[in-house]
Amino acid sequence: MVDWDRQRSRLSDRLRERVANEDVLAAIASVPRHQFVPEDKRHDAYADRPLPIGSGQTISAPHMVAIMAEALDLSPGDRVLEVGTGCGYHAAVTAELVGPGNVYSVEYHASLADDARETLEATGYGDISVRVGDGKEGWPEHAPYDRTYLTCAAPEFPAPLVEQTCDGGVLLAPIGDGQQRLIRAEKQADGTLDSEDYGGVRFVPLQ
Repeated sequence: MVDWDRQRSRLSDRLRERVANEDVLAAIASVPRHQFVPEDKRHDAYADRPLPIGSGQTISAPHMVAIMAEALDLSPGDRVLEVGTGCGYHAAVTAELVGPGNVYSVEYHASLADDARETLEATGYGDISVRVGDGKEGWPEHAPYDRTYLTCAAPEFPAPLVEQTCDGGVLLAPIGDGQQRLIRAEKQADGTLDSEDYGGVRFVPLQ
């Protein structure tokens, strides 16, 4: 019998080399990643690398989820928009930090969205809202968001996502067509973005 709790705890400890935020590390230690990956990949659930989840998509490596959560500087009650639900794991980690009822996630692939909803419900994160749609358009009904992030690469921050993020809010995404950079941007009162480069990354493209 696999001791998933121990594997999860060890993963969280290893991530201390990259991430200092204790709340983020606690979130990684809390979310059962093995329940979000396909059964044939479960033995690698707590390896620090991406894994395929179907429909040409992947679950991000745990260190990348942790780095993004730390960069977003999430607090309880923050309203968060996620573009690219995938299997739902990243949304669950976010929910640990802001509360499940504050996370809104858009997924392009209906089959992934259905599976994610099922897994989120089964793992105690059923209050996360997931809808099928074009992530570039965001989810205007629940705007404005304090934090907006993409789990897929875009050439630039899509204008609707910038609009739906409140002044002083933060956007985070892999930006670039070929070579991608993880960019954190704070929205200014005049609608412009004050951006910071967090280095090179590799994500599947936004569809």
